[in-house]
Amino acid sequence: MFGGMAYLCGRNMIAQYHTITGTDTARAAQYLREGHCIAMPTETVYGLAADAFNPEAVARVFATKERPATNPLIVHLADVAQVDEVATGISDTARLLLQHFAPGPLTLLLPRKAHIPDAVTSGLPRVAVRFPAHPVAQALIRAAGMPLVAPSANRYTRISPTTPAHVLAQLDGRIPYILDGGACTAGLESTIVGFENNQPVVYRVGALPLEALEAVVPGIQLANGLHRPVVAPGMHHLHYAPRIPLTLTNDVAAVAATLQEPYAVINFSEIKQGLNTPYQLVLSPQGDTAEAARNLYAALHQAEALPVSRIIAEVAPEKGEGCAINDRLSRAAH
Repeated sequence: MFGGMAYLCGRNMIAQYHTITGTDTARAAQYLREGHCIAMPTETVYGLAADAFNPEAVARVFATKERPATNPLIVHLADVAQVDEVATGISDTARLLLQHFAPGPLTLLLPRKAHIPDAVTSGLPRVAVRFPAHPVAQALIRAAGMPLVAPSANRYTRISPTTPAHVLAQLDGRIPYILDGGACTAGLESTIVGFENNQPVVYRVGALPLEALEAVVPGIQLANGLHRPVVAPGMHHLHYAPRIPLTLTNDVAAVAATLQEPYAVINFSEIKQGLNTPYQLVLSPQGDTAEAARNLYAALHQAEALPVSRIIAEVAPEKGEGCAINDRLSRAAH
């Protein structure tokens, strides 16, 4: 075994490590085969990876993130042909979506096979399955020789990581290895699609825009409501949140005018004039929703490190990735 683990805290299964960041895929795969969690890059966000078929390794993921066991995980596979290894009863519509969008930022909620550990699905009858497009993630899954669960590599409800530095800031000492694949190119979690009465339903908007899904599956429905029962990952009403309060608004100036304390602003496309703050960030100077999505979590990490008491975030246009940006910011608002 590679060195690094100092102790294991009994039933909580939180280990103490000297966390290393590197590019050694073989080393990362060895840690996974030994039942450890490591951080891996994907095109969406960095994931906290572990052997999906090892219940003890899956339990370490929940403990490391401090994630409740009622919040299920996504199983990551390297090749679309492997979907039948973890799911059954796959509909023609599901296979059509895979044909168009996998590998990529699409997660499908499918009837699980019996050998999938209950801990992965939180005891629910469906398993969330994704095929990451990131070449390092694909290489790691193949090298490890197993499907991987990989929720975002952060503390539960905190800001998702899109760089190795983001992971280290939250999980230093909790995992042995961060596999460095550079900054994430999509920057938002995957879009999750399931089926109700054989009709496709979007449970979580994400890096795959609704418009792209509608072009392949006309009439796809959006599962509205932040307080629906949790049937898929990422449905908790408080998520992706900085340590300091965040206000989401269409009118940044109006909110800023009510504040006496120092604040930072996350603008969609341009700096606002006349605000009493030196701290303004812009997600996309070109007004591009894909670029804004890619920069969102980095901006939130940057803003929460500033000497301010509140973050004001501007609502994005409700098109393309803008829907997912607003979803993340609305869940982060507190």
